[in-house]
Amino acid sequence: MKVLEALSAIADGRIELVSKDKRFAKVRSSMGDKVYTVYVDPVKGEAYSDDNGTRYRSYIGYPIISLLMLQGVLPFDQEIAEALKNVAWKELNEKYKRYDVVEKIVLLEAEKRGVKPEKVRKFVDKVYRELKRLRLRKLEKPPALGLDRFLKKQTTS
Repeated sequence: MKVLEALSAIADGRIELVSKDKRFAKVRSSMGDKVYTVYVDPVKGEAYSDDNGTRYRSYIGYPIISLLMLQGVLPFDQEIAEALKNVAWKELNEKYKRYDVVEKIVLLEAEKRGVKPEKVRKFVDKVYRELKRLRLRKLEKPPALGLDRFLKKQTTS
């Protein structure tokens, strides 16, 4: 489901690249109430995000996946992304409290918008295969030099 959230975040324009090399980004949550700090260096195999899933649940969350898509490291599908635009992920997750139920709801919505669930599933599988191949190492904090630039950009925005 994190791939679907990543596509949705890109379609919603919730990702702001804050470094020219595209290694740092700010990612706004679907409700707009949180902004996550994200760093990914695919060459070094390093990734960091302060979203809850990445920090506390030991998986690569949608902020990292979305940045990897924008970097061109992971596949991106514009049609699927547009079909997932404006999904209220937090609201759905809090209401149903089961990822499988939320995924079914989101796939039905995508189908109403013209994208077949099978196409979405195949794409998600492809992204997860590529993500696994990357073997990213999660950092406890982003690199200091990059973080300094990131924070400076935040205060001047």
